[in-house]
Amino acid sequence: MFVQTQITPNPNSLKFLPGKNVSNRGSFEITQKDQTNNELVRNLLSINGVEGIFLGKDFISINKYDDISWDEIKHIVISLINDFYSSGKECVVDNTLIENNENLKDIEKKIIKILDEKIRPAVAKDGGDIKFKEFKDGTVKVQLQGSCSGCPSSTMTLKQGVQNLLCHYLPEVKKVEAL
Repeated sequence: MFVQTQITPNPNSLKFLPGKNVSNRGSFEITQKDQTNNELVRNLLSINGVEGIFLGKDFISINKYDDISWDEIKHIVISLINDFYSSGKECVVDNTLIENNENLKDIEKKIIKILDEKIRPAVAKDGGDIKFKEFKDGTVKVQLQGSCSGCPSSTMTLKQGVQNLLCHYLPEVKKVEAL
């Protein structure tokens, strides 16, 4: 197996592509070992310098601290990913999670649809994700995850990309803020 890496706009985040399915549960971020009992995730979080892990459908983004170089940890991450899949496992997380959007207002459903169809695929290419949190008084609040969390260009992406797109499609939206 050959795990590829891909740089992201965030210099402290690197995207690892195992060439296999990573998550059938949707994407999510884990920053502490006690948040999961998944063997691979716990091992990755045990690496000195790793700040957090983001699991996407077919990639794993690793966020590191500023004072650690990728040369120090990249080979360890690749080795752990290889060992995990070599042991016969098909997927890091293999259960389906259906998000419950039944109690949302129509405008919130429209916001989520635009995020899912037009914004998330682009954000995922950079090793991250964007999650809808709330809509109130014309303001959409979102959570940036993975490589997008702490990325120097995330503010520009949020304002020039996400905000412009949502305001274009939904006149009710006046601005977008990250939590």
